[in-house]
Amino acid sequence: MATLDALKLTLRQSSLSATENETQPLTDAQYGSSFETLMQSSEWTTYQNFIAPQLSHLLLSRSRISILEIGPGPKSVLEYLPEHVKRRIKRYVAFEPNEEFGTKLEERLISGKQLADLRDPPTVHKTRFTLESGDADTGSSSQKFDIILFCHSMYGMNPKRKFIEKALEMLVDSPAQGLVVVFHRDGCLNLDGLVCHRTASFPAATVSVLDDNETLDRFTLFITGHTMKDAVTDELTRAKWRETCRALGSRKNEHSQRLEFSTPTIMAVFTRNATALSKLKATVPRLVEKETVKSREARVHQPAAIFKPTDIAQVQECVQWALKHDTGLTVIGGGHSGHCLWSGVVAVDMDAFDQINIVTDTSETQSSLLIAGSGCKTEQIIRKSMEAGKTVPLGSRPSVGAGICLQGGIGHLSRIHGLTCDAIVGAVVISVASGDIMCVGKVPEKYQPAGAVRPENEVDLLWVINGAGTNFGIVVSFIFKTYPAPIYSVHNWVVPLKSDRGAEYTIREFNTAIASKLPRKYSADAYLFWDEGQLQLGVNTFEIIPNPSRSSPLTALATPFLPASVTYGEPKHAKMVDGIGLFETEMYMSEMHGGHTGGKTSSFKRCIFLNDVGSEKISKLLVEAVQKRPTPFCYLHLLHGGGAIADVAPEATAFGCRDWDFACVVTGVWPREQDGEKSARDAIQWVYSVVRDLLPLSNGIYGADLGPDPRDAAFAIKAFGPNRSRLARIKESSDPNNVLAYACPLKNSIRDPRLILLITGEHGVGKDYCASAWKSFVSGYTHRERSFVASVVSISDAIKREYASRTAADTDTLLSNKREDRDYKEQHRASLTDYYQEQMKQRPKLPEESFLGAVHSAAGVDVLFITGMRDEAPLATFSHLVPESRVLEIRITASESTQLLRRGVKGDYSEYSIDDKTSRPDLKFANEMYGSTLAHNFAERCLAPLLHEGIEQLGSMVPSIPDFPRPGIEFRHVLDIAQRPEGLTLCTSLLRAHFTGDWNQVGAIACCEAGGFIFASALAVQVKVHLLLIRESGKLPPPTVSTARSPSYVSLSAGGKATKYSIEMNVEKIPRRKPVVLVDDVLATGKTLCAALQLLLKAGVNLEDISVLNVAEFPLHQGRKLLRDEGFGRVNVRSLLVFGGV
Repeated sequence: MATLDALKLTLRQSSLSATENETQPLTDAQYGSSFETLMQSSEWTTYQNFIAPQLSHLLLSRSRISILEIGPGPKSVLEYLPEHVKRRIKRYVAFEPNEEFGTKLEERLISGKQLADLRDPPTVHKTRFTLESGDADTGSSSQKFDIILFCHSMYGMNPKRKFIEKALEMLVDSPAQGLVVVFHRDGCLNLDGLVCHRTASFPAATVSVLDDNETLDRFTLFITGHTMKDAVTDELTRAKWRETCRALGSRKNEHSQRLEFSTPTIMAVFTRNATALSKLKATVPRLVEKETVKSREARVHQPAAIFKPTDIAQVQECVQWALKHDTGLTVIGGGHSGHCLWSGVVAVDMDAFDQINIVTDTSETQSSLLIAGSGCKTEQIIRKSMEAGKTVPLGSRPSVGAGICLQGGIGHLSRIHGLTCDAIVGAVVISVASGDIMCVGKVPEKYQPAGAVRPENEVDLLWVINGAGTNFGIVVSFIFKTYPAPIYSVHNWVVPLKSDRGAEYTIREFNTAIASKLPRKYSADAYLFWDEGQLQLGVNTFEIIPNPSRSSPLTALATPFLPASVTYGEPKHAKMVDGIGLFETEMYMSEMHGGHTGGKTSSFKRCIFLNDVGSEKISKLLVEAVQKRPTPFCYLHLLHGGGAIADVAPEATAFGCRDWDFACVVTGVWPREQDGEKSARDAIQWVYSVVRDLLPLSNGIYGADLGPDPRDAAFAIKAFGPNRSRLARIKESSDPNNVLAYACPLKNSIRDPRLILLITGEHGVGKDYCASAWKSFVSGYTHRERSFVASVVSISDAIKREYASRTAADTDTLLSNKREDRDYKEQHRASLTDYYQEQMKQRPKLPEESFLGAVHSAAGVDVLFITGMRDEAPLATFSHLVPESRVLEIRITASESTQLLRRGVKGDYSEYSIDDKTSRPDLKFANEMYGSTLAHNFAERCLAPLLHEGIEQLGSMVPSIPDFPRPGIEFRHVLDIAQRPEGLTLCTSLLRAHFTGDWNQVGAIACCEAGGFIFASALAVQVKVHLLLIRESGKLPPPTVSTARSPSYVSLSAGGKATKYSIEMNVEKIPRRKPVVLVDDVLATGKTLCAALQLLLKAGVNLEDISVLNVAEFPLHQGRKLLRDEGFGRVNVRSLLVFGGV
């Protein structure tokens, strides 16, 4: 898919022969029609999915906002913001040079529907914003703006730096510093040294244009910005432009009537500190070129500047400058990271810190420690350590730098010694919170810099350095434990694969007959690639031979692993090498595609962790991936895992993905001369597509490759196993200003809603009306001076916008809830459903994407109502995606006659029917009356308790205990509630209020030992209901009923045995034909709860008569999914508190 930038260049080249006298600028009418064509060509999808969410994040921290929008067109981008954000805007001014657009914009704004809370009428200047624009246009000299927006790539404004500097002069100074926000389409925004306060990107943006002559003529006019004066020449030029569009545009399929172009979009945010770079230039050496950066992905960016400090004090200068001017930094180690450079951001090159020393560890084992500066490369460290007969378990690429050490590091010693990060025992780090020098872990006294301190959170920092360290500080030097340097016996084979079936079988055979049989001293890698007209499987085996005689020549060859020889015959190559020679044995360096055409290629990769690569699903996906490669050089590399990698508990280090047999490196490769062209973009898209397809079958993602690209966000969720929440909390304390904002994303800076209510029900029951009524109730609800921000979103809005952008449908009408728009929506219902189903085939994770999109669109909201849901068991499906939000389902019902009256349109609505017998909503509301009285009464009775301040107070009584019950686990001490003054009383009161049934009808309160006993006992006393104790078998007198159960997550975390045991309760205490409430302290994996429910069923309690009350829930463990899978989805389960993490 060609970019709009490439199209513009080609179109302009085709009219280069025309002189200035032969061309003429667009008239207002031409500009207007061509601009609207661009907007209708799915450009508004970019506004909805990128620009509006980014603006919302910027505006949420402010109130009473004044905005100047430059070049908005006929419709302000602010209209796409959520209502609760738009209400903050109190003053609006715009410059719109197109007279017709200016009038339309004015009419929309004056109506009061779009920005209803403006204190003064909106002002629209129907003229260009120029370098002379200012007080005469915008009001008195005392009036400045909080936000100044350039939303259309600063069309026609050159030089752009001058216009941004002009806007900076028009910003307010307080109460919060003003912001200039630029959204730029296509390519990098080179601003000649201006420093960004913040940036974001949306590389997946596209424009989709109807392929007819009239539409293409309007479209190309906007792209080129001119017409030809001579009518004949103009017609010939337009015909040539249409041909160019059809040649460069992509189609989704051969029948598609639309041409698609890529429009990667970036956001750059500036404060008045944008011009402060000179202060840093005066104290720290600066690099002019980007030659130290090897990543082609990174080199496309235009950093504000690259600085190369030569001592620690200069690194501190860089950090302190960033803190003072409220901006970010990137760090260059080996230069392989795709995000070590970022447009408009200062980069710190650590290349000068390249010293390596080896010392004896006198504190314990007398083993050797290696101290390496963060500018050292893998080959330098291996060469220096080998001189002392030692090694460090590093990766397989000689020029890779320190960043990989901090984020994992997978190599051929990993199966015997663990990951690179596992060998780090200490580090010297510059704090990005203060600029202080910190010694973390084991740092020999000689190598502790003057003025260094031990941080209070040293345990946390050492933990994050072992697997996620690029996010938390700038590392100056590492301290590694070392191992005896081995030699390696290396053998490789290349196996032609003649058919798909044969390929899948060969992968399965490699996994079961070779890789899974290898002792730890061996590792086996596989490469899947296309060469010589067919699919090939390359296999490398590496045998580690310890303690060789350092004087012995590397001549004798060890015998290859026998099963490999039996399977593949004689190896193609066999070598005995040391740690340096090992680099040259990698197949991608020597065997594949002639060594990747002699290094004249560029690449892009992402890595995903897999088990059982020989399974039918995975092997088929791997084969299909290589068959669909967009260039001849793309390949898959399966790096052997297991062994010592899995010996470390997931929570013991930040690197939480430990349970995998192979790291599958998906690598897109293209000729270097095609950087930035279609082949490069297609290869990158191929990598993302392959990883997305494998993601549901994976055991995690390698975080080392991930960065601020929004396509990485979904992957980052799986990058750290169970450790993501703890990492996010440490990030908040260690980097509170988000100086290192361009590393692997850990968490959005804006929290998700505290309470999410999923509104479900059949078509015509009044879901949208009720949600709106309940939103009004919550927005007006005040409890002890605490007010709440509420919002309503439809989970289907995003897909409706996508559909509208690819058809002639009107977006506003499709999204409308007005009665007069129902006929129009009904006309598109079948087509919209077909479109959704087609998208589901292409994007199996579309429901999860839509849910998260709806949640993130409401950033900063306290209570979010989500409508439009058709998913079965939505709590079990979605709640783990928002582990720090409390999620409940409200099912709305109405009689068939009421539904028919409300629909107002006859039709088949069977697709909207709900017949889910495997789940049960938390709350039900019978909506049979018109008006809001019933809805308001329901809110008073059922929603108000959810907003009670006691919930927040109770949550504050649950402390977080790091490294308990073993290192790496952050323990939530729920039982501490009972040890707090009034804690048990408050908890009991809340449990009582959150039960939706009648306590007078309850026959018993059941509870499991030991946590459940505490909370259930207090509740039983208050509601006057007897207890039903569930204990481990043998602890209650007969008669009893028992069932088997698995150990809880907490028990396993504390080192308990994984064997099952039995639980029991007294038969005589079981009430007959009366409801039972089961109370427990924690819902995590759901195993304990499943066993308790099974016990109650076995004792004769009806499933419909059981309710569950938990004090706390940890959604990441997906306990609700287990309940549904085990047949308990229809049990009503309520939890007072929700915590992220484990």
